Amino acid sequence: MVVLYERPYSYAAHWARRLARIGFVLFALALAAHRFGPLTTPHFLALAFAAVGFCLLGVLLAAVGLARLWQVAAMGGKASVSALFYAALPVGVFGFGAAQYVMHPAIYDVSTDTVTPPPWIEVPQAGESWIRRNASVAPEDREAQIAAYPGLTGRRYEGALDRVFQGVRKVEEKARITTVAELGVENARADLEDLAVRPGTGVESGTEPQVVPVPAVRPAPRAIEDGVPGRRSGDVVLQGEWRTLVIGFRFDVLIRLREEAETTFVDLRVASRYGQHDLGMGAAFAEEFLRALDAELLGIAGD
Repeated sequence: MVVLYERPYSYAAHWARRLARIGFVLFALALAAHRFGPLTTPHFLALAFAAVGFCLLGVLLAAVGLARLWQVAAMGGKASVSALFYAALPVGVFGFGAAQYVMHPAIYDVSTDTVTPPPWIEVPQAGESWIRRNASVAPEDREAQIAAYPGLTGRRYEGALDRVFQGVRKVEEKARITTVAELGVENARADLEDLAVRPGTGVESGTEPQVVPVPAVRPAPRAIEDGVPGRRSGDVVLQGEWRTLVIGFRFDVLIRLREEAETTFVDLRVASRYGQHDLGMGAAFAEEFLRALDAELLGIAGD
C-alpha cells in the first residue's frame, strides 16, 4: 500500500505576502505623491505609518510561515520570502528614522549663532495637522543643539562682502535651495567706481604721471529693519527652501552675511517645516553647506 504525503498549506505565509504587498504599494505611492505631488508631510507620514503597519504584520506572518515550513514542510516558503522582500523598503526606512530619532535631540531648528539666531524675513507658515510642536525655540533647545552639534559654528572669511556673497550664491544653487526672500542684497554689490578709470587718467609713455581721482566713498547701506534682534543695517540676509532629495521633507534656510573689520561672517539657520524633531537632518545639511562654502572660498577662510 502506497502512502501519499500531502503537504499542509500555510495560510499565514500567503496572507503575509498580501499584506506586505499592500504596504509596499501604499508606501511607494505616498512617497511619490509627497516628493513630486501635492501630498503634505503630515498626510505622508500618516500613510507611511499605515504602510509600515501592514508590512510589520506581513513580516510576523511570514515568520510563522517559515516556521511551519521548517517544522512540517508546509507550503508557503516562496510567499514568506516574497513578503519579506516587499516589506524591506518601508520597514527599512522606518527603522532608519527610528534610529535617528533616538540618536539626535528633539529639536527642529538649528543655528550657527545660538545667542542671537538670524531672524526670518518671512516667518515660515505650515499647517501642523496632527503633528504638533513648540511654537518657539526655547533656550533649552539651543543648549541641546550645542551639546549634540558642538562643531556647528559660523564661518569668518578674510574677504569682502561681495566676494563671499558670490560664493554663497553658487553654493545655494548647488545645494538646490530655492530663494523665497532676501534683504540687503545691494550691500554686497561690488563698488564699480573703485575699478573704473576715467579717460585720460592713465600714464602715457614719456609723460608725467597724472593725479588719479580718489574713488568715491561707497554709499551707506540701506537700513534693514533696525531694532530687530540678530539683524543689522549692513547685513545681507537670504531666505530659501530646501527639500531632501529622496523623500522631499521641507526645510527653511536662512543665511546671514555680516561684514566686520575687513572680514565677512556667515551664519546659517535651518528649520524643519513640520514636527518637533528633524532627525538630525537640519544640522547635517548646515554642516554640508558650510563645508561646500569653505571649498568655494578656499584661500580666504579665517579662523
